[in-house]
Amino acid sequence: MQIKAELTFPADLRDEAILCYLCKNFDIVLNIIEASFSTDTGWAILVFKGKDEELNKVFDYIKERGINIDKTQESA
Repeated sequence: MQIKAELTFPADLRDEAILCYLCKNFDIVLNIIEASFSTDTGWAILVFKGKDEELNKVFDYIKERGINIDKTQESA
């Protein structure tokens, strides 16, 4: 499955390597389409590729970290 989503990161996570963590700890492929980060906030448009169950784990982790997710497109 492939999911395109926009993530909005809160300022308190600006020094954490969230995207790196996702790639190292979950069996997914992550493609950064566009991103912008500042000291106050950050956002990224990403394409996540992987098995449904693994992507569910990824999005659960993202939500637990307080990152806002706007899924824009899903495809098999």
